[in-house]
Amino acid sequence: MLQHNSVNITDVQAAQKRILGIVHRTPVLTSRIVNDRTNSQVFFKCENFQRTGSFKFRGAYNALIQLPTPEKQRGVVTFSSGNHGQAVALAGKLLKIPTTIAMPEDAPSVKQAATGDYGAEIILYNRQKTDREQFADILSRGRKITLIPPYDHPHVVAGQGTTALELIQEVGELDLLLVCCGGGGLLSGCAIAAKSLLPNCKVIGVEPALADDATRSFHTKTLQTVKNPDTIADGARTPSLGQITFPLVLHYVDDMVTVSEEAILRTMFFLWERLKIVVEPTGVLAAAALLEGVVTASEARIGVIISGGNVDLAQVGTLYAKLPAFASFI
Repeated sequence: MLQHNSVNITDVQAAQKRILGIVHRTPVLTSRIVNDRTNSQVFFKCENFQRTGSFKFRGAYNALIQLPTPEKQRGVVTFSSGNHGQAVALAGKLLKIPTTIAMPEDAPSVKQAATGDYGAEIILYNRQKTDREQFADILSRGRKITLIPPYDHPHVVAGQGTTALELIQEVGELDLLLVCCGGGGLLSGCAIAAKSLLPNCKVIGVEPALADDATRSFHTKTLQTVKNPDTIADGARTPSLGQITFPLVLHYVDDMVTVSEEAILRTMFFLWERLKIVVEPTGVLAAAALLEGVVTASEARIGVIISGGNVDLAQVGTLYAKLPAFASFI
């Protein structure tokens, strides 16, 4: 039987105290045009302003700081397309823990560069030929260092849940909370916080249509997988939900939906234009579901998690060129 009690609201609240003063309390933005368009009051929780540019720093720091001293001294390893790798690298730097990051060769160069700047050792692999979890596990066992997975870890989930906890503490009641989903760490953590504090708040996870494993898993109640999905939302290219996150998502989340690649791009550039914030494709999944009408709610108080802002600026022109209909959207 799937267990959903691996992480609870007490863990999320304890994580908030543990990371206080280290993790940024990120801003909550509102937009008149978004409120008018949705006939609701929308609150964007902007984790693109978090240290390392995404929510991942919350979970990484919460996990690393709790390691026993001998494990801290030996170091840690993780696998990541970028944001979790950066987060572990910075957390390791702050806590003086050596870090090794297994990254795919095609990870955005901006994420590779930032991870290296934080002092991590980067080991590249070919995502078409290599199973990243097995690769990291081999590194962990070979070097006798601790593996800190990007989402399927109770301390990581609890840390990510502080995102929604902060949002609720700042804005109060919410009728609806939209959260992007890759491996489900952010979604499950935020759902725990929301459902525990606001039982009537509906929580919906959002995935790219090209990487819809979590949505299929949610609706079939059976863990589904996807292999190397070709989505621009690189943070959602995870093969499946985890053994920890899957039961948490089933228990705490109300629904799962998907958005198209075009919707992701339209929403990203819309937020750049109107909210004046730099957000990455994965970071706008939740916003895309709302602004593209995949999820609708009228006269509601809606929380939207913007999960990150690590965009490879060299690719922006290429992405923009894919959207000839962009002008009509804004």
